[in-house]
Amino acid sequence: MNVRRSAAVLAAVAVFGSAAAPAAFADTAKPSPSAKLPSGLYGDKDPKFDGVFRQSYALLAQDSAGVKPAAKSVDWLTGQQCASGGFAAYRADAGEPCDSKTMVDSNSTAAAVQALTALGGQDKTVKKSIDWLKSVQNQDGGWGYSPGMDSDANSTGIVIGALTGAGEKPQSVKSQDGKSPYDALPKLAMDCGKDGGAFGLADMKTGKLSPNADATAAGVLGGYGRGLVVAPSKATKPASPKCVKADTAEKAASNGTGYLLKTLAESDDHLMSSLAGAKNMPDPGNTAESVVALAAAGQPEQAKKSAQWLAKNSADWAKTSGPAAYAQLIFAANAAGLDPRDFGGADLVKQLNAQGPAPQATEKPADEKKDGDDEGGVSVWWIIGVGLVFGAGIGFLLSSRNKKSQL
Repeated sequence: MNVRRSAAVLAAVAVFGSAAAPAAFADTAKPSPSAKLPSGLYGDKDPKFDGVFRQSYALLAQDSAGVKPAAKSVDWLTGQQCASGGFAAYRADAGEPCDSKTMVDSNSTAAAVQALTALGGQDKTVKKSIDWLKSVQNQDGGWGYSPGMDSDANSTGIVIGALTGAGEKPQSVKSQDGKSPYDALPKLAMDCGKDGGAFGLADMKTGKLSPNADATAAGVLGGYGRGLVVAPSKATKPASPKCVKADTAEKAASNGTGYLLKTLAESDDHLMSSLAGAKNMPDPGNTAESVVALAAAGQPEQAKKSAQWLAKNSADWAKTSGPAAYAQLIFAANAAGLDPRDFGGADLVKQLNAQGPAPQATEKPADEKKDGDDEGGVSVWWIIGVGLVFGAGIGFLLSSRNKKSQL
């Protein structure tokens, strides 16, 4: 995976144990010599914690670039679905039915929905997943990483994207208490002032929210009802939106936009790592997510600046991280109006395609190279040690209401 979902997944580790270990870490390890990866799966790293997530990102990015994925790659993804409609991070034997030990989760399911909806022809699979997501909606209208966990901005944001992509109206998807995800998001937003209107993640021990750029990017996308694929924005909103009381999802999203703009401007158009205990270093994954969020928020100028930073500095990170990282960069390039086939001198689409089975067809865009592409360049700073992050103990909480699995 990428660092994108690490906050939510790490919370699952705290609540459910190592069975839900973060996919961000799984992406750094090769499977054992005896393990044989499915031929339709993208990436060659251990898929135990992120197989469905990275596959969904890869297929969605290919579709956004005019590439028709290999049929067996789509079949592998649909084959991971449980009978309930939910998806787990990875099922080594998809022929075996899901049971109470199968760790289905909202993030994997929502990512799969976004990919399969974009590809088309998967209406039955998508409907089952949407029904499952509705069945595990929290009373506050939002979603946690796993059923029974408190709502968080990351999970609620990606589910809103799935609902929108599937033709649902998020404001009409309500819990038994009559709450929609747009009721949940403002509760996950920080106040103005020192917290700057960011969306927060809760501390494992205290439950107290802290500003977090990863959660903020997801909250902004969710607040504006957008998915992972966003077209370049031409309409420009105020460069520095005023922070106001977040009593609606859209106001919370506007506040979050201001937080991202300020944070990016303070660190030369990119984000720094927000993982507690990790070395303070640039964070390409969350920078890419912020580019997409800013495009959705009508902030094309900063979106383009940050995408240009990525074009110069993300090559090593993508190579190390694999399919989901290439997908994130493609999403960011598209959102910023740059060419993913000439991104800092790299062809992201070709690099992503090389991560798995050869696609059925590749349709190159007819338009000429877009302006704004800078010279290629790489950076050698990105590597986050598993031991470092785990040893430090991540300060994220999405505490469990009741320890259960729902299939």
